[in-house]
Amino acid sequence: MKIYLDPGHGGNDPGAVGHGLTEKEVVWTITTHITSLLQNNYGDVKVKMSRSQYEGRSLAARTKEANSWKADLFLSIHCNASGGMGNGYEDFIYHQLAPWSRTAGIQQVMHKEISKAAGLRDRGSKSADFHVLRETNMPALLTENGFIDHPGDAAKMRTNEWYRQVAEGHVLGLEKAFSLNKKGSTSKDKYLIIAGSFHNKEYAQLLSATLHKASINVSVSKVHIQGRNWYRVQTPAFPKRLAAEMHLQGIKECGIKDAYIIQV
Repeated sequence: MKIYLDPGHGGNDPGAVGHGLTEKEVVWTITTHITSLLQNNYGDVKVKMSRSQYEGRSLAARTKEANSWKADLFLSIHCNASGGMGNGYEDFIYHQLAPWSRTAGIQQVMHKEISKAAGLRDRGSKSADFHVLRETNMPALLTENGFIDHPGDAAKMRTNEWYRQVAEGHVLGLEKAFSLNKKGSTSKDKYLIIAGSFHNKEYAQLLSATLHKASINVSVSKVHIQGRNWYRVQTPAFPKRLAAEMHLQGIKECGIKDAYIIQV
């Protein structure tokens, strides 16, 4: 698992400012906490950061590096500002992605954990046409961790405990979204593959039939996502992630490039 962590802004670009704080420093602190937690607790994760503490880099340089490195996730860390009027946590994925896409699934899992850990008003999961979401070849998520010019949010940004909590929320979200295994863990979790999700049950049944012809065992299950019913084509659960990954490759060889693994 390769995670490209992007602390926003940097160098001569401070980002948002307020109450004596700068976004570039706030997000640097969050990101270094995330990096430390990942490197110290998970043996199957590699991390690359988009910049050093005082460095400024263009958005194009960041996305180009992540694409060249073949990252599995681009995670951009920010905080917000709105003239003191807004407050809370929100996150964004690329606006042209479907709500049942792999990226949307990652966002759903991570939003739940980060918003809970940050202790901020929950502003919801959103989408936008940001460069780092549009120009990346892998799933990309941008998190906005509070409003730096809001007195309540800024007060939290002055405490070490808040940075630790926000970082832990990101990491727990990553663990759940990507089935990361902690070092020395004896997890009893299982892994299944989602080959596709459809509003129309007949489409799900057609995909299921196609995969059965390729000797891939799948079934259709009904799930409720974002207030709507979906028909999901999925495999049985595997006790080992490696087994799931091997079957995932077989499904992708059938032309189902958006198939992905979830932890259950």
